[in-house]
Amino acid sequence: MSDKITGVILAGGLGRRMGGIDKGLQELRGRPMAQWVVERLAPQVDELLINANQNGERYAAFGHRVVPDQIPDFAGPLAGLHAALSAAMHPLVATAPCDSPFLPADLIARLHDALTANSADLAVARTFDQAHPVFCLCKREVLPHLTGFLESGGRKIDRWYATLKVVVVAFDDEAEAFENINTREELSRFDGAASGQ
Repeated sequence: MSDKITGVILAGGLGRRMGGIDKGLQELRGRPMAQWVVERLAPQVDELLINANQNGERYAAFGHRVVPDQIPDFAGPLAGLHAALSAAMHPLVATAPCDSPFLPADLIARLHDALTANSADLAVARTFDQAHPVFCLCKREVLPHLTGFLESGGRKIDRWYATLKVVVVAFDDEAEAFENINTREELSRFDGAASGQ
């Protein structure tokens, strides 16, 4: 890939479905979930950021710059993307959530190929009929557009995508890689599974 890419791990939420705890720092097989994501995503990008609004020092310990939301009140993944686009050194920005520890090793390459081939603003992953809007690659130049959307009160990621030229990238062959861990029950299930991922 000729274009340089900034990756961002979205860890800025409140973890409501996990009881209001910081999901990215919950341990999976002895390591924080965010560390699994760092190890999967870092080799695929030229710069890695972590979007976090609490426990900044613990996230910084993973060795990458931590960027908090600029939009107040835990405004969701679009606020995390906005923070990353504002801080990114490179013209393309990729996102992945902190609760998907098994994300594909070829995620960024496939999103980039589709983005380039379709001259799109944003490429987003899908498995079968399930969209994965927080797994995306977009051009940094969409920042003013996103800023306007957020300032007008917009928060829904799919509504913002609908205003852009988007290409959907099928990952049906790697559906299991998009498993995410939202609850304590799911964490226990994955923690107890044989570590063959």
